[in-house]
Amino acid sequence: MKKQLLYLLAGVFFLASCSKKDDPAPTPTPEPTPTPYVADNSFKIVAYMPSYQDPGTILDNKYKMITHLFYAFLSPSAAADGSLQSLPQSGRFAAVKAKCKTYNVKFGISIGPGAADISENTFLVIAQTPSARANFVKNIVAFAKNNDLDGVDMDWEYPRDNNGGSQAFHSLMQELSTELHKIGKYLSAAVTPAVYTSSNRMAILQQTYQYVDFFNIMQYDGAGYDSAEPLNHASYKMTVASLDYWLGTRALPKEKAILGMPCYGKSATGGALSYKSIEVAAAGNANVNVATVNGVQYGYNGIPTIKQKTQLAKERANGIMFWEFAQDTNNDNSLIKAANDQLGRSY
Repeated sequence: MKKQLLYLLAGVFFLASCSKKDDPAPTPTPEPTPTPYVADNSFKIVAYMPSYQDPGTILDNKYKMITHLFYAFLSPSAAADGSLQSLPQSGRFAAVKAKCKTYNVKFGISIGPGAADISENTFLVIAQTPSARANFVKNIVAFAKNNDLDGVDMDWEYPRDNNGGSQAFHSLMQELSTELHKIGKYLSAAVTPAVYTSSNRMAILQQTYQYVDFFNIMQYDGAGYDSAEPLNHASYKMTVASLDYWLGTRALPKEKAILGMPCYGKSATGGALSYKSIEVAAAGNANVNVATVNGVQYGYNGIPTIKQKTQLAKERANGIMFWEFAQDTNNDNSLIKAANDQLGRSY
């Protein structure tokens, strides 16, 4: 009887061991398939939001007036090895991101010189060094992916054509674009207005255009360019000249050209003041381009000029951009509102 019992138990253990060997291996959970990038050639209304501004000062309705917003800035490490510094004001970043998600605004990060220890040479060294460039691209793409961003903006001020910067910028944009597009995210670049002769004017190579989804042309900080409006640092004449250069001389495709406008004024000595402060200083300031605030004259873009430029962008470019979001008013004299009105856009 004991022998029979032992035989029976042995048989049970044998069958059990066979059963375990025959069990199929667990199926690994597949990685989600990245959404392929699809080019967006719609007309864009872009705004930048710097980390030093409080998102609480912006009414929710303003988010309905833009299509894209970049939080500025995420900076490279001063070591120029491709690593990134900590994101400044992460709470503000999260707040702005949440608003963008609520109002269907494409949200991205601007990689730029926000940190005091960062210079244009930092970007140059990174972009010219293959290992640092690869690390930079890897870290930016990881940041975009981990934070569920829609895209990335490169604000290297500026690549230059006299120090290898043109080819370095091209290599960086090519590699960054390739990796971002793999995960369905866009790449833009902030560029010079190119109205002055300088080593940065022709630094962006035409073969680079294919890798950048749109260019935010910074058509401001040009006081004295227009002799008829010497204090206006972003005159209509300067904007026309900038578009003539980029679209004509440099053959930038229209669908990639975004016309930049300021939400701030500048004094003869270079001091800056937000449009919001200028507008509240006196009735009528919203409709002119020069105003005196606390005894200082500032040149800026009032509502008529913003509407004129917006119409120009509608005809010749593919979008408008504002530096920056929090410098605009929340009232009926908002410059961003004026641009939307000129476009006939509901919000």
